[in-house]
Parts: sequence; C-alpha cells; structure tokens
Amino acid sequence: MQMTKEQARYEKMTKTPIPKLICTLAVPTIISMLTTSFYNLVDTFFVGKLGTSATAAVGVIFSIMALIQAIGFTFGVGSGSFVSRLMGAKENEKANSVASTAFFASIFVGFLLMGFGLIFLDKLVYWLGATDTIAPFAMDYARIILFGAPIMTAVFVMNNLLRGEGSAMLSMIGVASGAIINTILDPIFIFALDMGISGAALATVLSQLTSFLVLFSNFRGGKSNLKLSIKAISTDIAVHKEILKIGAPSLFRQGLASLASIFLNLAGAPFGDAAIAAMSVVNRVTMFIQSVLLGFGQGFQPVAGFSWGSRNYKRLLEGYTFCLKTGFTVMACIAFCSFLLATPIVEIFRKGDPEVTAIGSLALRFACVMVPLQAYTIITNMLFQSIGRAKAAAVLALARQGLFFIPFILTLPNFLGILGIQIAQPLGDFGTFCISFPLSISIIKELKLLVATEEKEKN
Repeated sequence: MQMTKEQARYEKMTKTPIPKLICTLAVPTIISMLTTSFYNLVDTFFVGKLGTSATAAVGVIFSIMALIQAIGFTFGVGSGSFVSRLMGAKENEKANSVASTAFFASIFVGFLLMGFGLIFLDKLVYWLGATDTIAPFAMDYARIILFGAPIMTAVFVMNNLLRGEGSAMLSMIGVASGAIINTILDPIFIFALDMGISGAALATVLSQLTSFLVLFSNFRGGKSNLKLSIKAISTDIAVHKEILKIGAPSLFRQGLASLASIFLNLAGAPFGDAAIAAMSVVNRVTMFIQSVLLGFGQGFQPVAGFSWGSRNYKRLLEGYTFCLKTGFTVMACIAFCSFLLATPIVEIFRKGDPEVTAIGSLALRFACVMVPLQAYTIITNMLFQSIGRAKAAAVLALARQGLFFIPFILTLPNFLGILGIQIAQPLGDFGTFCISFPLSISIIKELKLLVATEEKEKN
C-alpha cells in the first residue's frame, strides 16, 4: 500500500540517518538564513554609496527590523517547534490549528507595530539613537519599512512552519525569490529613480511581499502538509500559551537585539556618525556569518522535535552531538577567514571613509574570535526550544544581550572609549558561552539517561 504524504514525511524524519537528514534539511535552511541576512547587506552596500550618515541610518533602523523579526520568530519558532512535535506524534489536525493560529496572530501584531511606529516616527528615530544628521535618513527609511511589518512577520512564521514540518527546500525558494527581487530593485530605486534611502526601504518591502506570496502558495496549493485557514484558528488558551512559551526565547533574543542596537547607537553617538556606521556594518557582517550557524541549527530543530515527539532519544542525542561538533568546526573556519579579511570586508560597504574602516575592522576581528563558541550557545538553545524546555531556552536567549552586552555597552565606553564599544559584544558572547556549556553537558547526560532507560525497557 502506498504511503500518504504525512506517512512519508514521518518516515523521512524518524528513519533517515542523522548526518544525511540534518545536512539535507540544513543546506536549504542555511541558504534561507543567508538570504534573509543578505537583505540587510544589500541595503547597507547600496545605501553606503549615499554617505556615512545614510549608512548609519540603516544601523539605527536595525532595531525596528529586529523587533519585526522578534514578532515573526516568536510566533514562527513557537508554532514550528509545536508543529514538529505534533507531527512526530501524528496529530496532524492539531498541527494545522497551531499553524493557522500563529500565522494570523503574527499579522495582527505586525499591524499594531506598524500603527505605533508611524504615529510616533518623529520621536522614534531619536529614541533609537539617531543624531540630527542621521535622523532625516532614518525617518525616510523607517516610514516605508513599517508599512511592511505585517508582511514580514508573516514571512518569518511561514518560513518556520515549513522548516518545522521538514520542508526546508520550499522555505528556501520563498526567501530566495525575495532576495533576488531586492537585489534587482535596490539600485533601480536608489539611483535610477533617485529615491535615495527610501528606495532601499521600498525594495525591501516589495521583496518581502514577493516572499510572502511564494511561501503562502505552498500552503494554499497543497505543497505543504499544513493548511492555513482563519476557520482553523484555535480558541484553546493552552495552544496560545504553548506557542508563546516556546517562542518566548526568540522574543527575548530578538527583542533584546533591538534594545541592544539602541544602546549601541547611543554609545556610538559621542564618537560621531562614523562610529555608528562602522558598528552597523560590523553587525550586518556578523549576522551574515551567524546565519550559517542559525540555518544549520534550524535544520536540526525539526529532527529534534520529531525525535522527542516519537520518544527516540538516542536519535535526538546523536543529532545534538553531531550539530555541536560540526557547528564549532565550520564556524571556526569562517571566523578565521573573516578575521584575516576584516579590513577589505568593511571597505566593501564604506570604502571612502577611513575612520569607518579603522573602527569597523578592529571590531570585526574581536567579534570573529568568539564566533566558534556561539555553536554551543545557539545549538543548545535550539534544542531546548525544540523539546519544549522553555525556561532553559529563555535563559540562553536572555544571556547574550540582556545579561552581558547591554551592561557592557552601558559601562565600558565610559572607561575604554571606542574600544569599549568594539569589545562589548564579544565579551557578551563569551559570557553566554560560559552559561551554555554546562547546560549542554547537562542535557547530554539527561539524554544518555533516557536512552539507557529506553534500552532497559526494550530488553
């Protein structure tokens, strides 16, 4: 008898050898994450041609982008993890309800963010750390980005839902289509139509709309095993709580990233627009590097969810240790190359300003030293989210920015000047590693105990 799509997906997620399965899922997911980061890099590259203040404006508005991502990841990761476990337990109807609930909730919250941002836009850009010379560029950029907030939040949710069910390739196609549109439209809007920084924002929103339409067609056209429908929205409070509970670490992480960006801009303001522009470039580059690890980890998450849901703890342990070792090795190689090429990398985005290059290249080198250690932090955090350990995941999500970076960025520049700004995030990454490493040892021991118990029961 021929297997249904759901049965075939279940067999794939629970029987395929771990290295092959994770790599198969991770490659399109890595491309998706790199593509998402590519939006920011493309904008930074083309806007950099408009001057240092315009480049800094993109960095200022990053906090709004981070907040939009926080909303999308909260509902997306929360529902994606939930869906993985439900499909692993063969509860497909409930999985549809969870997916629909998260999708429409993200759009609603996206509209709320759009309305609040547009109403308070004039004050908002200064709250985010803009100087008088940066503010006009920041307002032009943010005004259009905010109109795209509901679309962007929904895109993040659909991405995570497709990954959660193991359809990483469909997710990649949706994101990649938007990136191609963004790359084409940026120079046309910014230079050919003389729209300046507003053109960069419009290109970003239209590219996200493209991704939305492509991704949504998967759910309406039957390519996904999940179905999105207003009628399927759950009225069960427990479902909403579970989505938010598992998505909360992403909200903390991305929300704190938004807050951290504000403090970074405020700390850089006394050192001029060049400092804000330089750190904006460094943040974009390190996010691009980190996207490789995030994509790899998100390739692991559905495997973890299915394994936990089907009580296959041996498979879960194998996947986790494989990801830790592979993630550390790959990130060490990328960090080494980026360290050596720090100056030319920064110059790609703002070659005409030697002050930006000097500040940015040193900050990038400091960041690269800590990049390999993030493998333990991110993979462990994703494991906890995938198996429903919300408290441990929340601690790790809060640690990087909340426990370490923000206190560092508020104090170190007072004693070390610009150096304090450059080393604040690397020190935050090291502090987070010091928390994540013992947690990784702890969960490995727990999984080994579950495996031993499982084997005794079989015997």
